[in-house]
Amino acid sequence: MRWVVCALVLFGFAPSAFAQDFDILRGAESVGPATFTNWTGFYIGGQWGYSDASGDFSKSTQAPIAYVLRNSLLEQYSHPSDLPTLGTADQTASSYGGFVGYNSQWQDLMLGFEANFVHTNASLNAPSSPIARSDFSDGNGNSYTVAISATGTMTDLNYVALRGRAGLILGSLLPYGFLGAVVGVANIDVNANVEGTCDPGSSTSCAPFSFTASGGRNSAVLYGGTVGAGLDYALTQNVFLRGECEYTRFAPFADVMIAISSVRIGGGFKF
Repeated sequence: MRWVVCALVLFGFAPSAFAQDFDILRGAESVGPATFTNWTGFYIGGQWGYSDASGDFSKSTQAPIAYVLRNSLLEQYSHPSDLPTLGTADQTASSYGGFVGYNSQWQDLMLGFEANFVHTNASLNAPSSPIARSDFSDGNGNSYTVAISATGTMTDLNYVALRGRAGLILGSLLPYGFLGAVVGVANIDVNANVEGTCDPGSSTSCAPFSFTASGGRNSAVLYGGTVGAGLDYALTQNVFLRGECEYTRFAPFADVMIAISSVRIGGGFKF
């Protein structure tokens, strides 16, 4: 009878006592639906930050002064227009704007494009160092002392960046980099006063002069490029936060070189 008792114990009590050890034989259990962030689609948003704007005005007076002296032998022989009077201006100010774009998701890779609008409150005023130098010859035995003073400003800078983006999808995080072209509008104003007086020993044909020269334009159109990186964080499937840094550089306008470094935060809605 011992084997009968053992069989009853094994098959009667073992299933309840060791049921957990045999769950693997029952097959896979059902689980909840998988959740992940879908970055594909159009989106729109706004942003705010700080921009450090710099403007190199060191060559901005050369063309205007050379133009007003274009008919003089003094400019042809001695080039007083090359005298530097303005320097590089720099200012940090707040900026704000908005963006609209489209993401295309390829497994863990995001590719997309974006139009990004920025208005910066930076106003640049170039440092000025009036200068006077003598012994400028006109080739006819006359010698001049030339004095130049100047001012240079840049205000009301707005620009739109058309950027291509690429990022790596890490769940709710989307670190990305971008590269693009920029079109901007700003008021650029350069004014110079140039005066010449005859040095002792000059002939009677030497004549003093005084001219005002100007350059730049209101609503000047600027072209350039931009590069940077950022991080989007999905709060929900449709709402995300953003932080990024950007460097923008414009081609010279009126021989003024403008560059902007920006950091900003923002948020957006994905459709």
